[in-house]
Order: sequence, then structure tokens, then C-alpha cells
Amino acid sequence: MDWTALSLSLELAVWTVVILLPVSVGTGRWLAYGRFRGKGMVEALVMLPLVLPPTVFGFYLLVSFGRTSPIGAFWQDMFGHQLVFSFEGLVAASVIFNLPFAIQPAQRGFEAIPLEVREAAATCGMSPFRSLWKVELPLAWPGVMTAMVLTFAHTLGEFGIVLMVGGSIPGETKTIAIAIYDRVQAFDDKSAGTMAAALVAISFLTITVTFWLSSRVGRRLT
Repeated sequence: MDWTALSLSLELAVWTVVILLPVSVGTGRWLAYGRFRGKGMVEALVMLPLVLPPTVFGFYLLVSFGRTSPIGAFWQDMFGHQLVFSFEGLVAASVIFNLPFAIQPAQRGFEAIPLEVREAAATCGMSPFRSLWKVELPLAWPGVMTAMVLTFAHTLGEFGIVLMVGGSIPGETKTIAIAIYDRVQAFDDKSAGTMAAALVAISFLTITVTFWLSSRVGRRLT
């Protein structure tokens, strides 16, 4: 078992979820309630990482984060090291690649809230933030939690984007998915099987616990 790779994967997944949680709520709510020209194009852009092959999307991220790109040059000047082939680059790539998993379930959760409920909250004098926290978020909570579960589980198992943007640097960008691939290439099926089983167990436990918490917190908030 490559514990360093597993720890790195868990850290990457946690950071991705933490960053995408407010994005999921804010963007999901905006797309659910918003009526504006070009909404379909925005939704298509959000869903684009879901339909593109990871190698294709990873290539464009690699070019965008490269040392000669504006983003890469800015990062190099600010922090003294390149963005690609670093943990920070992995986090940025993971956040972008997981946008569909984070936003769409939350959007569906907010869309399921009846218009009358939001109008009643406004009639009671609730501010938009108080309405979101006290009324909308408890009702949309299953969708938001589903988004976070999908984001966490998808990040744990991601291979193509991680390999393209981060490479396979031990302790820096080598995740558990890449470690499994390396063990398979070395014909070490026992180690690969152990790590694969651990990844399945963690993903299953995460989904089970999160859905249990989602139902309990949702009932408590309502």
C-alpha cells in the first residue's frame, strides 16, 4: 500500500470539495433561478468537462497552466515555482474538472424548490441571504450533498487529468490512481489489488456516511 499516494489523494479530494462547496451553492442557485440570455451556453460550458476525454481537457489545462501562459507566468512570479507538476496545479485542475459534478446536482436541488416557498420567504421580510440559509438551503441540501459526494469520489479516482497536469512525482502529485497504474505496469497485481480495494472501500464509506448525514442534517434544518 502506497500510503503517501493515498494521503495525497484524500488531501486533494478534501481541498477540491472545500473550494467547490460555495461555488456549488452560488452557481447552482444562480443557474436554477436565473433567466438570462446565454444561459444555455453557460450550462454547456459547465458540463463540458463531463463530455471531453480527460486527456484532451488535461492537455488544455496543461497549456493554460504552463510557464509561458499568463496564468503560469503569474504563478511563477508570485510563488517562485511553476503551477504544472505541483500540488497546487492539481487542485486547480481538479476544481475545474469537477465543476459539472459540483454544480449540476445543486442546481437541480434548487430548481426543485417551489416558487411559492421563495415568495413566502420574501413576503416575511427575509433578506436573500437569510432566505438562502433558513429556507432554500435546507430544501436543496440533498442536491448539494450529492454534489459534494460526487466531487469527492470522482477526485479520488481521477487519473487522466492528474497525470497530464501533475505527472507522477512521489509525495507531490502521485495520487493513488497513478500508484495503482504504476503497480499494474510493474506486474505487481497484489499491491495494485490492495490499493484498488482500499479506494473502493473509502469511496463506498464516504457515500454511505455522507448520505446518512445529509438526511439527518436536512431534517434538523427543516
